Amino acid sequence: MTENTLLPFDLPAVCRKKLTVDFAGGTQSSDAGLLLLREAERELGVCRRLAAAMPDRRDADRVQHEMFELVMARASAIACGYEDAIDLNVLRHDPLMKIAVGRCPESGAALASQSTISRLENAPSKIEAARLCMALVDQFAMTVQPGRLATFDIDDTFSVAHGGQQLAFWNAHHDERGFAPMHIYHVESGTPVVTILRPARTPKGTEVRTVIKHVTKRLRRHWPNTRIVWRGDSHYGRVEAMEWAEDDGSDYIFGFGGNSTLDALVAETADNLRFHHARSNVEKLRTYASFTYQAGSWDRPRKVVARLECSLQPDLREGFWPGMRQEVDIRYVVTSLKGSAQHLYENVYCQRGQMENLIKLHKAQLSSDRMSCHSATANQVRLVLHTAAFWLMHGVRSAIPQAIALAGAEFATLRARLIKIGARVIEHAARIRIHLPTNCPERALFRIVARGFLPSAP
Repeated sequence: MTENTLLPFDLPAVCRKKLTVDFAGGTQSSDAGLLLLREAERELGVCRRLAAAMPDRRDADRVQHEMFELVMARASAIACGYEDAIDLNVLRHDPLMKIAVGRCPESGAALASQSTISRLENAPSKIEAARLCMALVDQFAMTVQPGRLATFDIDDTFSVAHGGQQLAFWNAHHDERGFAPMHIYHVESGTPVVTILRPARTPKGTEVRTVIKHVTKRLRRHWPNTRIVWRGDSHYGRVEAMEWAEDDGSDYIFGFGGNSTLDALVAETADNLRFHHARSNVEKLRTYASFTYQAGSWDRPRKVVARLECSLQPDLREGFWPGMRQEVDIRYVVTSLKGSAQHLYENVYCQRGQMENLIKLHKAQLSSDRMSCHSATANQVRLVLHTAAFWLMHGVRSAIPQAIALAGAEFATLRARLIKIGARVIEHAARIRIHLPTNCPERALFRIVARGFLPSAP
């Protein structure tokens, strides 16, 4: 096999010294952080778990790339910022990528190319893709230490479709065709539980119930004594989900859409709020109320919490502009939890805003919206692989001491500071040496994180 060698080239001089650039620096990589991702995988085992759940119909005598190598290479590439499978055509020769999957950097054979990765993503059937999702739930339950109470946020986010793809649906709000993958995260640890591909439309009650039921039952295999609480916005406050949670012994707190009946129940409270706001000098004034309410489709009354906020807003009515008028904004929450109305709304329900940051890490910083396969099942497999990359990056971040600022950094920051570091790799007969830059800004932290994954001495 012949290799093309690029000729050296010159750049403008520096301090009257000629500046020459070539590509003869030896075996090097621009992603030294792959070493940290490798150690995170050794500790978490997420890629190995997914590889065990992935179907493998290949002839065992002709297999050149083990299933774990395929999954690990794809998830590591995503974590490093290479979200497209075609990037593996180059990364398959990267010495540190080889080390990450367990091959020698120079003597080891090249890794899988884009075509093999694409076959990997398209191999599972619908049932097998569902098993991969359950493998993610098992990964979470086996990794996170259970407590007496566990709260799970459930929400969806819009992802644009890239052509005529299965499950792509027109969304009037975004004025585009796309998907609305459902994300579930554990509140206390900030770790992902599962991500499910679905059309870009409001979920039906039966759909919400099915997801909550299957995830809860899977979790109870590992956490039989943990009290589970589901939390979501009004899209997930469906009677089917609430009924199942109550019958199962789980709890919930969901946003709830207002109506004229609910507004009438808090009308007196709203009038009192207007009166006190008019007498005060504050810009906004809040109050809370809780009561039982039974909708026409419900078979039992449920606790509803109302948050009322009075403020002055511009009066845009003809003849009144530019005047101001009082307005009362009312938000409702339906819940099975006990506690005061203010506590349930502010300290429990409103804390779900953190999930938006977790979705941003998954979607924007790990590019999980790059679902360009035609098959919906293949795109679901991609979501699983991106979730595996989330676990790897979360594992690296968790190894950073809390006293260091980067312990709470976003994945994009971690990638720039700890992953994207140049490294020279030298393979000897009995040792592999990796030389990092002498002036690496995060060299001390890199060493701390890498050694933190090592088992403690007896």
